[in-house]
Amino acid sequence: MTASKGHRLARLILDLRTPMLYLGILLVAATAAFTVISPQTLRFLQAHLNQELAYFTVTDPFLAHVRLGLGLAIFTTVPLFSWWFWKAMAGPFNLTRPTRVWFVLFSCLLFYGGTIFCFMVTLPLGVNFLLGYQSEQLQAVIAVGKFVTFVTVFVLAFGFIAMLPIFMVFGAKSRLLTRKSFERNRGYAVLIITIIAALITPTPDMVNLSFMAVPMYLLYESGIMIIKLLKIE
Repeated sequence: MTASKGHRLARLILDLRTPMLYLGILLVAATAAFTVISPQTLRFLQAHLNQELAYFTVTDPFLAHVRLGLGLAIFTTVPLFSWWFWKAMAGPFNLTRPTRVWFVLFSCLLFYGGTIFCFMVTLPLGVNFLLGYQSEQLQAVIAVGKFVTFVTVFVLAFGFIAMLPIFMVFGAKSRLLTRKSFERNRGYAVLIITIIAALITPTPDMVNLSFMAVPMYLLYESGIMIIKLLKIE
C-alpha cells in the first residue's frame, strides 16, 4: 500500500469513528423500538410467505422479535449511514458536494430497490422452491428464529449487494480502478461473487446460492455499463 493510500485510509477511519459510534447507539435504540412492533411485522412476513412457524425453546420467540427489530433498524437507518459514509469519503477522495449527494441518493435507491425486489420476487421463489420437497411423509416444521434470520439476512444482504454499481463508479471516478480492469477481471469477479454468495446465503444449497450470485454478477456488468455511459476511464 502506498503512503498516499495509507493516508487516505487513516483519514477515512478517523472520519468514520464518531459517526459509527452514533450509529451504534441509534441502532440499539431503534432495535428496542422496532422490537415492540415486531409481532405485527412477523405476522405480515408469515402472511406474505404463507408460513406457519413453531418454536422449540422458551427464548426463541423473544430472540426472534429482537432479531427482527434489529433488521428493521438497519433497514431504516441506511440513508443516515449512507450520508455519513459518503461524507467521510469526500475528504480523502476529493468528492464534491454534488457528487456526494448523488452517491447518497443512488446508494439508497439501489439498496431499497434491491430489498423490495428480493422481498417481492427472489425470497418467495426461494422459499417455495425449498419447501417444494415436502410430502405426506415429510412435513416442514419451521422454527421462528431460523425463519426470521433467513428472511432478514437474505433481504438486507440483497439490498447491500444491489449497491455494487455505485461503488464501482466510485472506484473508477477516484482512479482506484478503471473500467478496463473491471472488464479484464470478470473471471475473478465471478469467483469472488460465488464465495460472497455462499457466505451470505443462509442455506448451502445451489439454488439459494444462485438466487444471490446471479443478480450480483448482473449488477457487476451493469456497473461496467454505467461507468462506460458516464465516460469514466
